Amino acid sequence: MKKEVIQILEKYHQEHLLNYANLLSEEQEKQLEEQILRIDFEQLNTLYKETQKEKYIEEKKIEYIHYTDKQKLTKEEREELQKVGETIIKEGSYAVITLAGGQGTRLGHSGPKGTYPLTTKNGTKYIFEIIVDTLKQAQKQYGVFVPWYIMTSKENHQETLAFLKEHEYFGYPANKIKFFTQGELPLVNTQGKVILDKNKTIKEAADGNGGIYEAIAKSGYIKEMKTNNIEWIFISNIDNILSNFIDPLLVGITIKQNQKIAAKSVAKNSPKEKVGVFCKVNGKPKVIEYIDLPEELAEQRDENGELLYGEGNFGNYLLHRNVLENLADVKLPVHAAFKKCAYLNEQGEYIEPQEPNAYKFEAFIFDVFARYDDITVLRVKREDEFAPVKNKTGEDSPETAVDLYNAKF
Repeated sequence: MKKEVIQILEKYHQEHLLNYANLLSEEQEKQLEEQILRIDFEQLNTLYKETQKEKYIEEKKIEYIHYTDKQKLTKEEREELQKVGETIIKEGSYAVITLAGGQGTRLGHSGPKGTYPLTTKNGTKYIFEIIVDTLKQAQKQYGVFVPWYIMTSKENHQETLAFLKEHEYFGYPANKIKFFTQGELPLVNTQGKVILDKNKTIKEAADGNGGIYEAIAKSGYIKEMKTNNIEWIFISNIDNILSNFIDPLLVGITIKQNQKIAAKSVAKNSPKEKVGVFCKVNGKPKVIEYIDLPEELAEQRDENGELLYGEGNFGNYLLHRNVLENLADVKLPVHAAFKKCAYLNEQGEYIEPQEPNAYKFEAFIFDVFARYDDITVLRVKREDEFAPVKNKTGEDSPETAVDLYNAKF
């Protein structure tokens, strides 16, 4: 390997990569060198050190966050807010981003999750097709084609493009659909060493939904949004087939409350439900993961018997364009997840571990909330807007999601 590459490996204690030299062709060695020169090992070192620290959030710094229950709005309030949002949509000042970087592995599907077929009462529909159905309905209702931005990953980008092109974008105008790719970060083992994939490159994984801010800035689409007078952007995950992402009421209430960020919530079905919750920490809005919320707080109830920390986050957000502009160069906190990750050992064997063995690093989209004093939180009915397709069977599976979809459509 080149001298400068070896120096980097020695500086950051990654010399084990030199032990793979006899497995590499000349072309593979060149590819690995280019990857090593590109990776920010200083950042990677810092991220690994963070995994060795115990996470702790002081209870006294956690506070309840105000929310609005959609079901408790009066007819007059709903109509007023709806009208404000509809004006924004009709003026062409509204866009949608779908977070579609995931693969359908957990579903037993080999392609991008958006290409997964579901058997509904209206026939077989792909997840991408269900999203397009909502976009086409909005066009009929408001007289505009809402711009659709799709965030892919390096792993599924080309396959996603080819799939939608093959299906002629399910009847939506191709010039209203834009694609951009999120970044990646290397995985490290429990000793902080990068691992190799079967193709003999350093194994990297998508940098989480929080990678959207840097990725869309690099794409140039924020400038395009400004040019086209797009002010409000709804962001949701690919796997929620009931996502109500054309929502004038949410736009209206966010504008009325003079906020730049909004999120939808669903009431937790129990204190122990494994879902992040909206709250305030140090006076700033935040989502706390269920494992980090102290048990006594998770159990607390208000005077009406409702959970005080019961606003479950299901990944539906509304941002003003200014938020994207302000975050273009901001580095968000990066979180570690301990996962089972297959790797190539120094003997050239591809190992499929039975237990978690490596850290995957990712940023969370909601970590930007703490940069603002407050956000709008709108509670909606779970059965109306939340039907995730995550697991092959059981809870949050195609079967449970389709049941909810069929009940609504």
